[in-house]
Order: sequence, then C-alpha cells, then structure tokens
Amino acid sequence: QVQLAESGGGSVQVGGALSLSCEASGMIRSMKYMAWFRLAPGKERELVAGLDTDDNKFYIDAVKGRFSTSRYFNGNSMILYLRMSGLKPEDTAIYFCAASRRPLGARERDHSGNFDYWGQGTQVTISS
Repeated sequence: QVQLAESGGGSVQVGGALSLSCEASGMIRSMKYMAWFRLAPGKERELVAGLDTDDNKFYIDAVKGRFSTSRYFNGNSMILYLRMSGLKPEDTAIYFCAASRRPLGARERDHSGNFDYWGQGTQVTISS
C-alpha cells in the first residue's frame, strides 16, 4: 500500500508561482512511475508531468518551461514536488499526484486508469 497526500495549493494571480508537494509513504520505493495530474472544471483529468525510476521526466506541452517536477527520498518516504511558475488561468484545476506499480510508457502514462494510488488533490486557482 502507498499513501499519497498533496499540499501547497492556493490562489495566485496570473504570472505567479506555486510549489506543490506530495508526501508519499508506504511501499513507495516499489512504485515504478510517479505523476501529477490535474482536473479542471468541465474537462477530463489530464497528465501534467511524470517521473520514472531513472528520473526521466515528462511534461505536457502546455506546461513545458513553466513546471518542474522532482522528488526527494527520506528512508521509506518520499516527497514529490511540482514547482509551477508563469501560471495562467488555464492552469486552474485540482492537482493530484499518482503512483503506478508498473513502468509506464509514453502511451500508458496518459491514462489515469494505469495508476494504482492517488492523493486527495489540492486546488490551484489562478486569477487574472
């Protein structure tokens, strides 16, 4: 079992920055792929950024150059970060971290159903 808990959401103005954290505990070192998803009003949940066990990172085009993900291990726990800058109104969403027990390729990581564990989400609101 893995437990995920996001924090760091909030409200900022256009162009601002936020840093999200996802505290992961349990069998986190056995997870093969970690990711950030977001769910915006009226839209489907979408992958934002991903990270594999070799620290290869993926970002969707909409956030490239503005968002950065990384992780820090501390014993059997881990913190997954999503640093966001140059925020836009279209970044407004609930942000979730997710973990997969399997390695995920380019086609698989897009699908939320391929992830086994989810956090509760944290709201990010960008105002103009």
